[in-house]
Amino acid sequence: METEFKNLTVLDHPLIKHKVSHLCDVHTGSKEFNEILNELSMLMGYEVLRDLKLKEVEIQAPLQKITTPVVAEDFTIVPILRAGLGMVDGLRRLYPTCKVGHVGLYRDEQTLEAKEYYFKIPVDAPQGQVIVVDPAFATGVSAVAACDLLKKAGCRQIKFMCVFSAKQGVELMLEHHPDVQIYTANYSDKPLNEKGYILTAAGDAGDRVCGTVSYNPDKK
Repeated sequence: METEFKNLTVLDHPLIKHKVSHLCDVHTGSKEFNEILNELSMLMGYEVLRDLKLKEVEIQAPLQKITTPVVAEDFTIVPILRAGLGMVDGLRRLYPTCKVGHVGLYRDEQTLEAKEYYFKIPVDAPQGQVIVVDPAFATGVSAVAACDLLKKAGCRQIKFMCVFSAKQGVELMLEHHPDVQIYTANYSDKPLNEKGYILTAAGDAGDRVCGTVSYNPDKK
């Protein structure tokens, strides 16, 4: 789906839209939320990773030897803690030998600034693609801070993958990291609420991934 931003790709496959709707539903519990988030991550991964380099190898097929392509580069998944952890397994199902780093950031509720508390990536992460994942991309502050840290560590091939995105976050990333391509399943150009949340999204993704808060009005 085309957008006004050169750094934004909105994946609008019908199955992706269907699963996004279930994520937003307040009746979707933590177990189902995690399962759907993993499924979405795997579906999105096909597009995000379509430019992985290939090499030709010779293998023995049932009837004869053939020359056939295999992936020729490693990539690293870097979830922004804690919600981003819910997107890791879906991508690893596509390519189980990929590596995983972690960026720990929390958003100051008063200033909405990102505060770092943890950062660890594989030593060879700068040699390949790095896919930063976080379900919600609202103000963009945490994602931009994560890209800052990764570039300081030498990473240059960075992509950002999220389920929900807002215009404010996309603009901030374009301002600070115009080379980082954003892949999203749902985009909103509406203003965020006073707490920096996307009104049409799934609420606090970290809470819903971990089950620390229920939005279900039927549960007391």
